[in-house]
Amino acid sequence: MPGVKPLAVLLDLDGTLVDHDTAADAGLRAWLPTIGLTATPETLSHWLTVQEIHHAAWRDGKITHAEQRRRRLQDFLGTTKAATELDAIFAGYLSCYEAAWRAYDDVVPALTQLRNAGIATAVLTNGATGQQNKKLSRTGLAGLLGPVFTIEDLGVAKPFPEAFQRACHRWGQPPGNVLSVGDNYAFDVVAAREAGLHAAHLDRLGTGPLDEPHRMVSLNTVTAMLDAF
Repeated sequence: MPGVKPLAVLLDLDGTLVDHDTAADAGLRAWLPTIGLTATPETLSHWLTVQEIHHAAWRDGKITHAEQRRRRLQDFLGTTKAATELDAIFAGYLSCYEAAWRAYDDVVPALTQLRNAGIATAVLTNGATGQQNKKLSRTGLAGLLGPVFTIEDLGVAKPFPEAFQRACHRWGQPPGNVLSVGDNYAFDVVAAREAGLHAAHLDRLGTGPLDEPHRMVSLNTVTAMLDAF
């Protein structure tokens, strides 16, 4: 709402709080040799392609989270193995991926600043509930954040505006009082504004849009960003 300063911050998780891309890349490079594959640029690119196809189907509610993992492996390996065998293979990747989870260096200072300023925080993520809570716990962030809202909790994913509206309703925060912060411009900024929230783009990689008036390259400025509204 124009002219209303946001009083709470709704944060994305992957790419905002935790460096998912680096962890996924490190996990793949460690896991692929264990199944007899080499981590070539082509192999890594193929993994990302099939991941997005099946993760999108899960976001849209067409398949379960476990099924998107199985279909991802089937396409990636070109196999038709049974579900139990696929789950066992995927567990190997998960172990390597989880071992590489790290919070960005600016996250703890930023969350501490928000807490000290009395600003409520929550997380809205397109990840699975169990995995995302585990991620926050393993990286030491769980105690610095408020509630965590996921697709499984809300029944709808970003970039649908309803995901933000449902999260705010469950959080007890009017959308106009909330600032959405995330690295995905379409999912975390455009969709949030359509839902009636304020929004700021965390553009860590400098990919833009550079003309976005509420843009930051580090979470260190998130508390100051609240004064921009």
